[in-house]
Amino acid sequence: MSEKVAVYPGSFDPFTNGHLDVVDRALSIFDRVVVAVAANPEKRQPLFTVEERIKLIEESLKSRHGVEVTSFKGLTVEFARSRGATTLIKGLRAYSDFDAELQQALMNRKLAPDIHTVFLMSGFAHIFVSSSILKDIASYGGKVDDLVPPPIARALKEKYR
Repeated sequence: MSEKVAVYPGSFDPFTNGHLDVVDRALSIFDRVVVAVAANPEKRQPLFTVEERIKLIEESLKSRHGVEVTSFKGLTVEFARSRGATTLIKGLRAYSDFDAELQQALMNRKLAPDIHTVFLMSGFAHIFVSSSILKDIASYGGKVDDLVPPPIARALKEKYR
């Protein structure tokens, strides 16, 4: 039987406990999950470089087996194919996430009918947390330790020192 591989794409700037929760849920379904940091030059200036995000996510996931962290450019479905994945994982917090993610999923289906999109809800404790809110709180010296994995909390404190 072949290995079930899923790709969890995102900017992850920064990676939150909500993202961690989605990875854990995906690992309960798939044999291997590829956390794929999008290297998107069109997006606004990120707080962390792609290399920093990969390193921080790897540190945050070091106790999990079956996870790979890497970056990609270009079409997500083409990256998924290159990794032998047939599924994309998209994390949802609220209905507002669903609208944008549904549009992406439908376009990905048109581009690659063989790649499926699975939506996973993050746990209730994480539905109000977004990367942009975290960066805002951290920039003013607010406490985010309970909202992100420890390596991310340390990195945020360093960035905003």
